[in-house]
Amino acid sequence: MAGPGFPQDGAPTLPLPAAPHVGDTGPSPDGQPRAGDPGWAQLPGTWGGPRGRTRRRHGRTARILTVALGLLLVGVLALGGLFLITPSVGDAQARVQQMDRQRHVAYPGPPVPARFAASLVSTEDHRFYSEPGIDPFAVGRLILGRIRGRPDQGGATLYQQLAKMLYTPGGSGLAVEAEQVTLGIKLALSYPKQQILGMYADVAYFGHGYYGLGAASCGYFGVTPAKLSWPQAAMLAGLVQAPSADDPILHFATARGREAHVLGRLAATGRLSQAQAASAYRQPLRLVGGHRGACGGPSIR
Repeated sequence: MAGPGFPQDGAPTLPLPAAPHVGDTGPSPDGQPRAGDPGWAQLPGTWGGPRGRTRRRHGRTARILTVALGLLLVGVLALGGLFLITPSVGDAQARVQQMDRQRHVAYPGPPVPARFAASLVSTEDHRFYSEPGIDPFAVGRLILGRIRGRPDQGGATLYQQLAKMLYTPGGSGLAVEAEQVTLGIKLALSYPKQQILGMYADVAYFGHGYYGLGAASCGYFGVTPAKLSWPQAAMLAGLVQAPSADDPILHFATARGREAHVLGRLAATGRLSQAQAASAYRQPLRLVGGHRGACGGPSIR
């Protein structure tokens, strides 16, 4: 007598369904390929198939876009707040005049000649004529450099450099840099570009005690800014980042290195050809010894 639930002796036993084994290939009992079979990854709608891979890509893209939009929104809100708390730049020209008076420099300075303007823009801010006071690419490099612990010093536009000279001289740190960015945008919105260049040239320090392009041009080369040659204009534009270290009277070799860099930037930005830049570097600079008011004096190099 068979126990409950057991087939009686002699009754036919139904075969058990075949269980899949590791390494089995071929369709499963319901006719569908198993996971791992060549055909499984191709089934439409499965996570590992083409549609699944597409969904994963779309998911990653959506997450990246969400993060980017979030950061953009935070940046816009932060910039709006900075616009409210930073001072107006309506007094920028008055600040230039006050600084020139304190330094005993003639105000207003001479017009900025085309050669110096091209040299300065090429080496300091080659997007000057198209940017809204801030260079997003340079800011991105600056942020990435800070994250990596290697700050990039090439992030400041000419507008930001002018803001630093007029409103935050001697300041440093992220808060000050954020203020300079905001003030730079305000300057770009408030003044034409030629006036920005004029204010910059009036207050910039060129080393050897020379504040302003007029004093530097006359002191180093014995000519007014309008008569600067390409190599002279390039050298002066190269001094603004480290005017004392690159002083051509005291450190002629380093000053020549800066001149070569600026001429290279002029060629890279299309203002000069490579041949013209090389020819300019071979021309004599005609330094006059660095004496204040030496316009018309004899050259020493």
